[in-house]
Amino acid sequence: MTMSRGMRAALMAFTALVLLVIYTPLVLVVLNSFNVDRTFTWPPPDLTLKWWDAAWHSSGARSALWTSVEVALLATAVALVLGTLASLGLQRTRFFGRNLVSLVIILPIALPGIVTGIALSNAFTTILGVGLSLVTVVVAHATFCIVTVFNNVQARLQRLGGNFEQASMDLGAGPFTTFRLVTFPMLRSALLAGALLSFGLSFDEIVVTTFTISATDQTLPIWIFQNLFRPNQGPVVNVVAAVLVLLSAVPIYLAQRLSSGAGETVR
Repeated sequence: MTMSRGMRAALMAFTALVLLVIYTPLVLVVLNSFNVDRTFTWPPPDLTLKWWDAAWHSSGARSALWTSVEVALLATAVALVLGTLASLGLQRTRFFGRNLVSLVIILPIALPGIVTGIALSNAFTTILGVGLSLVTVVVAHATFCIVTVFNNVQARLQRLGGNFEQASMDLGAGPFTTFRLVTFPMLRSALLAGALLSFGLSFDEIVVTTFTISATDQTLPIWIFQNLFRPNQGPVVNVVAAVLVLLSAVPIYLAQRLSSGAGETVR
């Protein structure tokens, strides 16, 4: 469809306005991390790096950071295994209720986080009698991280079809050999993209984490939320938020590039 010059200009202006509304607060977060004033007056009277130095030496922030990384890595590992198996099972087989199973797998990411958090908290503490810990947080995060892996693998399998796998088995290769030498190489970029998105989702999650973490553990989003309104910690929180803004762009960019790439060639 061709658009008139006026329509293109209006569309570009509207897009620029939307991007400005979205990204201006993020830019302000980064700029305020250098603001010498604790109250973040605008414009900044002067710039300083002392808040970055304070954040670097904050034991609470560093401990929460490594906790978030640990939880995100474990949740991503669980999501990779279960999401890949679910995708292969649904894509390569036909059975009654297949669409319903697919819906059940995708549903957790569509539910409000507070609903998921309350449901999982009740399941752990009331039904299973399990105390809240980092293990329960990993399980909770894996419930929605599975969806990102599942969707990426499903899309790649639909794009590739099953001709290569059928040819491999026709030549005498077993299911495991076919998966190792044919299926897995074709899925590598999709799995990596799903892993990056899963890691980002888990690392940033706060609502579900609030309901499934113990009182003695603390992830980075929880640490930020608890210290946000403490006067002495405000500038440090701002620096941590600025770092997260900058680092969050990396996995999202890589995942987008990998997801949009063509399927890998089987060697």
